[in-house]
Amino acid sequence: MKLPRRQFLHLAASAAALPALPCVAQAQAYPTRPVRIIAPTGPGGAPDIIARLIGPWLSQRLGQQFVVENRPGSGNNIGTEAVVRAAPDGYTLLIVSSSNTINATLYDKLNFVFLRDIAAVAGIISLPFVMVVNPSVPAKTVPEFIAHAKASPGKISFGSPGIGTPGHVSGELFKIMAGLEMIHVPYRGGGAVVSDLLGGQVQVLFGTTSLTVEQVRAGKLRALAVTGATRWEGLLDIPTVGDFVSGYEASSLFGVGAPKQTPAPIIDTLNREINAALDDPNLKRRLVDLGGTLLPGSPADFGKLIADDTEKWGKVIRAANIKAE
Repeated sequence: MKLPRRQFLHLAASAAALPALPCVAQAQAYPTRPVRIIAPTGPGGAPDIIARLIGPWLSQRLGQQFVVENRPGSGNNIGTEAVVRAAPDGYTLLIVSSSNTINATLYDKLNFVFLRDIAAVAGIISLPFVMVVNPSVPAKTVPEFIAHAKASPGKISFGSPGIGTPGHVSGELFKIMAGLEMIHVPYRGGGAVVSDLLGGQVQVLFGTTSLTVEQVRAGKLRALAVTGATRWEGLLDIPTVGDFVSGYEASSLFGVGAPKQTPAPIIDTLNREINAALDDPNLKRRLVDLGGTLLPGSPADFGKLIADDTEKWGKVIRAANIKAE
């Protein structure tokens, strides 16, 4: 039997639309059960804090629990691999950070390729560091510090929470761009390095705002500059490193990722709700209080930030010949 032309075209159009229907239906139903947000650090770390801010918002907006699960170890790699190996169905998410972009070059042998195996969902925030010195250091500005370090090559030590941490590579970038010789002293965590900085065992630290700002306000440490592209509201009288070292900028980005091949409609749903969170006055204030700049945008926008961050820190790691422990 020969179908009338109009009926034939209608059936053909319906058939062409069929492959898209499962993904659309899946996105419209998502989520139908609790979602895990993997924070690849222990409790209290920046990924954990950010996950516990964004999780309740997503729970309220999407009607299912978004449960934070801490998976620390191997410089964020254990938690990241757990997400890489998870089903690409939107029920296992990752708090992405610059530790992931650094590790892509820092580690010679990983069981995954971050840029290939994790899909960008949404950016959340970029957190700068504060360049702080022990008050015994005879420098009150970045130019004075550079002059002091050049007059004492190899005698200035800068501490970090560990080899390959964002604070470490930020310090190495400063060394390279300012043409300095400083000795890197890695510690096991931020608390230990701040303790030794206060004691004068190391002279300078590129530390997170949460690690440094109270000590600065108490006069126990001296802030020379912040490492972001702009001044930080929490220390508005402190300039940026880039004001004195042209082109310098260092910060740690954070956002949400998912296993590759997670359906685009699910990624779009999550992206939309995370962007809404960044526009909510209460949640926005709590995030900004962490000391950073919000990163609203599309999944593609966040993907570009990840790729650019990977390239940037890869160059620093190779130039400084940093090797994972």
